[in-house]
Amino acid sequence: MLAFMFPSILDGHDPTAVALVGAAIIAIVALYLTHGITEMITVALLGTFAALGLTAILATVFSNLAHFTGFSSEDAFYLTIASAEVDVKGLVLAGIIIGSLGVLDDVTVTQVSAVWQLHEANPTYSARRLYASGVVIGRDHIASTVNTLVLAYAGASLPLLLIFTQGGRSLGAVAEGELVGVEIVRTLVGSIGLVAAVPLTTALAAFVVTRGSTLRHPPDSLRTRTRRQRTRLPEASPPENPPAAARWGQFAPDDPEGW
Repeated sequence: MLAFMFPSILDGHDPTAVALVGAAIIAIVALYLTHGITEMITVALLGTFAALGLTAILATVFSNLAHFTGFSSEDAFYLTIASAEVDVKGLVLAGIIIGSLGVLDDVTVTQVSAVWQLHEANPTYSARRLYASGVVIGRDHIASTVNTLVLAYAGASLPLLLIFTQGGRSLGAVAEGELVGVEIVRTLVGSIGLVAAVPLTTALAAFVVTRGSTLRHPPDSLRTRTRRQRTRLPEASPPENPPAAARWGQFAPDDPEGW
């Protein structure tokens, strides 16, 4: 962000495009450094990119429909004075993209890991069965994640919301203002991106893991165990117990009398 995104935005480049490129670089470096360069993390990255692209499209559409100007805070005015080349309106979209990236990484990695573990637990599961089970896990995860996202935005804007409440303004009047409207759009667009990340990533992971994945092959699969049960070899008789004297001699060889 310091080496690429901020200088590029200050030079007058499109903040949305810069944020997308920066988010892709951040996701690649962060995930591969954290989890290693594996097939599973590559699938998680592809799911992150797909959900991030959808988030960027939705952010662009809703920001244009809401007619955001970008001047919802004093920081934007100071920024235009310091650097007139910055696209302040595009900063709203860039902020939505970067803000959604961290939570998207969490969701995609969790979904891919869940599908891989389900496949290891039962390699006979088809891609459809893995997808159905993975989506159930993702549905429970996404509910708590969206709550976290909404409460995080509400907590960051708590002083402002208290001011509006103290002033006696209605919810509709507060939401019409750009300062609160940006946060509403940010929450909704980020939540939709998170929800979409679950089926996209789960479907991709189920397809890859059932098409000859080279990652984490279980050492003793269910089919191998089944074949072993069908062709069970006769069990060898247990060895005879050594006599008591031999056992005592192994335990206390220096005792001349024994027991």
